[in-house]
Amino acid sequence: MDTETFAAVTLVLASAFISLNNNNNKKRTWTRRWMLRRKLGCYSQLLKELADEDPPSYKNWLRMDQHNFNILLSLVEPTLRRQDTVMREAIPAGERLAITLRYLATGHSFSSLEYVFRVSRHSISKIIIETCEALYNALQPNYLRTPSTEEEWRHIAKRFEERWNFPHCIGALDGKHISIQPPPNSGSHYYNYKGFNSIVLMALADADLKFIYIDVGTNGRISDGGVWAKCGLSQALEENTLRRPPPTGLPGRQLPVPYAVVADEAFGLKPWIMRPYPRTQLDKSKQIFNYRLSRARRCVENVFGVLANRFRVFRQSIPLEPSKVVTITKAACVLHNYLRTGSLTRYTYTPPSLVDQEDTETGQIIRGAWRQEPECLNPIAASSDRNPSLQAKQVREEFCSYFNTNGAVSWQDNAIS
Repeated sequence: MDTETFAAVTLVLASAFISLNNNNNKKRTWTRRWMLRRKLGCYSQLLKELADEDPPSYKNWLRMDQHNFNILLSLVEPTLRRQDTVMREAIPAGERLAITLRYLATGHSFSSLEYVFRVSRHSISKIIIETCEALYNALQPNYLRTPSTEEEWRHIAKRFEERWNFPHCIGALDGKHISIQPPPNSGSHYYNYKGFNSIVLMALADADLKFIYIDVGTNGRISDGGVWAKCGLSQALEENTLRRPPPTGLPGRQLPVPYAVVADEAFGLKPWIMRPYPRTQLDKSKQIFNYRLSRARRCVENVFGVLANRFRVFRQSIPLEPSKVVTITKAACVLHNYLRTGSLTRYTYTPPSLVDQEDTETGQIIRGAWRQEPECLNPIAASSDRNPSLQAKQVREEFCSYFNTNGAVSWQDNAIS
């Protein structure tokens, strides 16, 4: 091939390449042009209409009213704010927060949210994790801080005694499996006894249906005793680094009793962990103890139930890597506490019909609306509780005696009949 022919062929090929590239660019621009009109997305249009015309729907859409949304925004905006560039206008912090709250409230896929907000799914995947981290960091110091003084623990115990007639109780303990899609090449690392992949959320709740402590991220395959052993709260209770008050007598009694948490059969009996008596061959006094313990422990059941009902991202397997599921879970827990704290937001977030109610004349439980949905946060398995210490048995016997004498309530006989 001579020089002139080679030059001509090269020119033709170059022209064809440039033409093809321009066509591809035009196609990409045309197919995504609607995304450039983000001002027509639901943040700039629908949410403003709901705020002006239908505030109840605004609350349902984001799980909070506009006032509390703005308060949250003021807390996280410094972290979420981004600079505009020559190429594009930055997604504002308010829209980032709205995308995240809508994701937590619904569990919708990033693809679905892309069409709702006119923000690419790639950007949404980053926005949600960044915003969840910002929410937890901003809210945790005030809304999910584990007590560290005797006075703080006594306040929690007082609330349990006032609301649930269970003195010396410093929390209701439970753990749940959060369903995840396992990461590649993880094998059975996250595969639990229920037959699905999960990480575990361990939580301690107070008498007002708020989280006191959370531990999330242990792989679901580990034995349930191993989950509790790895939990920082287990060691803290064992060594009393949380400064629980010293043992004192129950009301009207002399024998010193430790301040303890209430739990179900998943946890071993300890002087500071009260669990039910085995269900076989129960006499009346032990049935009453189990009823009274279950009554206090119902707090943590309702906390988990409300969490999964209001943040429906937990009602399905979360298709993200475990570390991101941990971030999302921590944000949802601290948001739960934030929305349970104010009197107005508490009613909006958890209307009375959503949680269990009790007829104190008969002891009858009126089941909350969250219980009408299929269970999605599965419990950890019961432990065999072999060889509890003599001291643990004596503490439980003292509680049992108290509930059948000094601390009896008028409806407890009807409740166990």
